Amino acid sequence: MESFIEESLKTRVDKALNGIRPYLEADGGNVMVKEITDDMTVILELLGSCSSCPMSSMTFKAGLEEAILKSVPEIKKVEALNLTPAF
Repeated sequence: MESFIEESLKTRVDKALNGIRPYLEADGGNVMVKEITDDMTVILELLGSCSSCPMSSMTFKAGLEEAILKSVPEIKKVEALNLTPAF
């Protein structure tokens, strides 16, 4: 069972991602929070076309990671399970 603090963090991370989701969805993609670790790392999974897009690294750094770190200062690090390497 998730604690109230963990759920609050996940809710806040999801809220930060909601500002970016329409842009991801417009290109056939999305993102899902897989886990928030004890050391305050958010693990994301890119979905749909985002999982194979050559621009996913830039989207991750300039969009997803920045939005989370800015909106949820307790989070120390953001990682993605399935980033496509940049060319």
